[in-house]
Amino acid sequence: MNVGKSYRLPEFVRWTRRKLYVLLALSALPVLLVEYAGWQGLAVPWVAVAVLGTATSFIVGFKNAQTYQRTIEAQQVWTAIAAATRYWGLICRDFPLGREQARALTLRHLAWLTALRYQLRSPRPWETARSASNAEYGSAWVVAERHAPLEAQLRKYLSDEELARMEHAPAKALMLLSLQSEALRALYTQQQIVVLHHTEMQKTIKEMLDQQSRAERIKNFPYPRQYAIVNTVFVWSFAALLPFGLTAEFARSAASFPAMPPLLVTCLAIPFSVLISWLYVALDQVGESTENPFEGAANDVPITQICLLLENELRALLGEAPLPALPRPVNHIIL
Repeated sequence: MNVGKSYRLPEFVRWTRRKLYVLLALSALPVLLVEYAGWQGLAVPWVAVAVLGTATSFIVGFKNAQTYQRTIEAQQVWTAIAAATRYWGLICRDFPLGREQARALTLRHLAWLTALRYQLRSPRPWETARSASNAEYGSAWVVAERHAPLEAQLRKYLSDEELARMEHAPAKALMLLSLQSEALRALYTQQQIVVLHHTEMQKTIKEMLDQQSRAERIKNFPYPRQYAIVNTVFVWSFAALLPFGLTAEFARSAASFPAMPPLLVTCLAIPFSVLISWLYVALDQVGESTENPFEGAANDVPITQICLLLENELRALLGEAPLPALPRPVNHIIL
């Protein structure tokens, strides 16, 4: 997530420059064919270009609205997880549990947060964080989940017995919620907590399971591929046809600028084509980088930061000190 005022125009241009190169080639092609190959009749009716541009605007706008909604929902999920986590810390501290039991329940919850963020950071084939543009831009920061193994992180929170049970679990976050439920059942069976407290804590576990499932749905179900391909076809069809329409328009306008050579007037179609096409292509790339909010890219929901902040808060409730330092933004990006 970008925590600065805005992306700067130079870094935005640098991020999209590979597509700018393609747009420059597409924009120069009709000018070269008209002026140097003698294809004077080569043109696309401006009405057709305008209609295609209008349709492309609707398609791109629809995609960006949907992908932004995915990010908003991801933020809502992690806001709910943060609220449930804080409540869990309070009831573990204030319900009549011993200090060791309260600490064990809290640390196991921190292990669940860790396992969940690692699960959400695991790559999927449709994600774009490893594409050339995003990987180059993302080389300035480190995605913690890709550099520290999960087992080493869980060792900070779990006992050896729990780690052994986690070793071969296919769904580690779910297994940790299962361990929490088993621990609560044991406390209730031993009459260390009353039925009201047991029920309330189980309800909190259910809330966390619900939010985990919502996060998994966003992670495992991408923006529909049938819409994604239509969006790509429309954007690049418009980018390819626009220069043919603009070149003909500028060539016809050459007589209106007698002080300028006709070739120079026609060549003005190149920068205008690049600029207009770039607006569409860049907006499409923005939508593409927004549709997967857990992939470890610049526009992600900062789940690592959220988890570390919650860990500090829960450890403070337990009276532990000193607390670990939170990571600082790199190039205004925090994950």
